[in-house]
Amino acid sequence: MALNPQIIGKDFPHGFAGCFARQPDMIVQTRPAGGEANIPFGAPLVYGSDGKSVEAAGAGFAAANFVGVAGFEIKSALNYLDQTGGNYAPGEAVSVFQRGSINVKAYGTPALGGTVYVRVNTSETYTDEPVGAFTATQEDSDTVALTNCQWGGPADENGIAELVILTRNKA
Repeated sequence: MALNPQIIGKDFPHGFAGCFARQPDMIVQTRPAGGEANIPFGAPLVYGSDGKSVEAAGAGFAAANFVGVAGFEIKSALNYLDQTGGNYAPGEAVSVFQRGSINVKAYGTPALGGTVYVRVNTSETYTDEPVGAFTATQEDSDTVALTNCQWGGPADENGIAELVILTRNKA
């Protein structure tokens, strides 16, 4: 097995989805995970029907409902066989990243200052982009632009890119 050395400043990956990218300009709040589905780290969030909990964005998402991004947290495993969940289960406390720079799984080709979209419908052209994912690809009826966000640069070799939330959309 060959080593893969890296030189800082030449080739340095962004990290993991849901990890903050820069400090100190960041606002993070804690909300309970609502709904019945797990929320993956780095997913776009909306408030649940109760107005208190958060859920992962999906079909029917509107930019006005964007609350933030599910932040990465080091959590104790509740089950020995599930050590690498990478998500929040319903009812767990979710770190909601509302302003600042955060790493997310990005689809398309993000560019510095480029528009951030959330995929709201499946695409016949971009079949690898799941509904509810951040993307740099604009499709009229299949993606929604986040007007308070922009890309902080291109994605690394793992598809992780810096997303910059310029202003809070919802408290």
